[in-house]
Amino acid sequence: MFSRKNKSTIDSLIGVATTIEGNLHFKGGLRIDGYVKGNVIADAEEASMLVISEQAKIDGEVRAGHIVVNGEINGPVFSAELIELQPKARISGDVHYKALEMMSGALVAGKLAHDQLSEPVLKLASSQ
Repeated sequence: MFSRKNKSTIDSLIGVATTIEGNLHFKGGLRIDGYVKGNVIADAEEASMLVISEQAKIDGEVRAGHIVVNGEINGPVFSAELIELQPKARISGDVHYKALEMMSGALVAGKLAHDQLSEPVLKLASSQ
C-alpha cells in the first residue's frame, strides 16, 4: 500500500524529566519522553520524524511528516506522510493524515480527516 521510508533518524531527545513551556520547532527527528505545553512543529514536514513515547504528554498542536504516538496529545495533529498510533496513544483533537496505522487500544477523541490531495490509505494493524 505505502512504503515506509526511513528518511529521518532521531536527532534530538526531550527527556522524561523535562518540561517545556512554549512552541517547539525542530528539523529531522525528535523523540519526546517529557511534557511540552505548546505547539510541536517540524520546520520541514516532509522530511521529519516525531516520536511521542508512552511517558510523553503534549498540550498543543503537533505537525510533522511521520509521527509515531504512544503517549498523550491534547490538540490537533497534522501528519504530512504517516501517523502511527501505538496501543497507548491518546489523542484529544482532530487528526489530519495522509496515511494512518492504528493499533488496538489507541484512542482518538476527535475527527480523523484524510488529506484530500491523494487516495486514502488506511492500514489495519491486525491485517499484517
